[in-house]
Amino acid sequence: MKKILIVGAGFLQSFVIQKAKEIGYEVYAVDANPNALGFRYADRYAVINIVDEQACLAYAKENRIDGVLTAATEYGVLTTAYIAKELGLPGISYETAKLIKNKYQVTERLLAHNVEDVRQVLEISENTDVEELSQKIKYPTIVKPRDGSGSRGIRRVNKAEELIGACEYARKCSSSDCLVIESFIEGKEYGAESLVINGEVYVLGIMKKWMTEPPYYAELGHSLPNDLSPDTQKKAKKCVADAIKVLGIDHGSVNMDLLISEDGKVHIVDVGARMGGNMIGPCIIAYGTGIDYMKAMIQIAVGDKVDLKPNKSCAVATKIMAFDEGIVENIPDTKETETAFGVEIYHHLAVGMKVNEYHTNLDGCGYIVAKADTYEEAVLKAERTLRFYKQTIFKSTEK
Repeated sequence: MKKILIVGAGFLQSFVIQKAKEIGYEVYAVDANPNALGFRYADRYAVINIVDEQACLAYAKENRIDGVLTAATEYGVLTTAYIAKELGLPGISYETAKLIKNKYQVTERLLAHNVEDVRQVLEISENTDVEELSQKIKYPTIVKPRDGSGSRGIRRVNKAEELIGACEYARKCSSSDCLVIESFIEGKEYGAESLVINGEVYVLGIMKKWMTEPPYYAELGHSLPNDLSPDTQKKAKKCVADAIKVLGIDHGSVNMDLLISEDGKVHIVDVGARMGGNMIGPCIIAYGTGIDYMKAMIQIAVGDKVDLKPNKSCAVATKIMAFDEGIVENIPDTKETETAFGVEIYHHLAVGMKVNEYHTNLDGCGYIVAKADTYEEAVLKAERTLRFYKQTIFKSTEK
């Protein structure tokens, strides 16, 4: 039985841990949280901060693992690549992992190879005179942390007077204190999920996304199929595959955020060298394509033969449990609600819990997953369920 180490053991990683167990691997997990949900399902685990490369490597050596991966978090990407390099395991190079973590360098490389169509990209460090810069750049623009993830710290800036505030907001979500400014591009946002096997790119799906309104840009849900024309979808897939090759990602999962304009131009907003979050792995790709995405991802990590043969697929739509600020007063029975609305529900709500107004993924309270024969039906089921929760859990504050 081969041993695999999962770097990160939170809610989203718990699905990967369970899948690895299900298909016959011995599973090890590390996470800084001693109460991490994924620990329940792992064969063995250790409480280690996943950004501590040396400690995670020591644990991997001690247990003689055969493969390592991280999923649904940017924080484990460097550590995973480091372990793979040091132990001679399958994985992206450490240099590539460092590149992907730097959004400024990613955009510069894509521009240099004519993959991207952003008109301006600038980097802001702690020594940058932001007030002086604000008079030189073109608006509207987007400010984001250079090393951020999950739409955290991103804000649209429409005029010079707003730039300093946007930078202060972005810095709160950055560990490097460095920011990136890019042109604001009008368009709809989509997600792309891919696998790279022995250097060959497989774009598994282009997902429609729902986002919050400006000034914040946070995901509200996904769907497969999307609403793109066949030609635009083909162009988007080519753009994704070209970007993966240009960035030197030759192994494993790749998650991207795209902006697609009305005239069919494709712009890459963000790149992650790992499986996407927000139920992309366990539900959206798995249901929407019929491909057991997480199984394939695990097989790649341990160097086993990869199975990409699809099973039956369907339309799928997800909605993040995103609410206004309030105190949870009532929680409907999950199983009864799932049966009544024909959906899957995953949440961490508790009576008395304070819910923040939804600005980033961290403010979300869970996920609603709806499957159906058609896109329209799946979206309707997910929206009806979310509306039911909004009307139920905040009885005294609901408008």
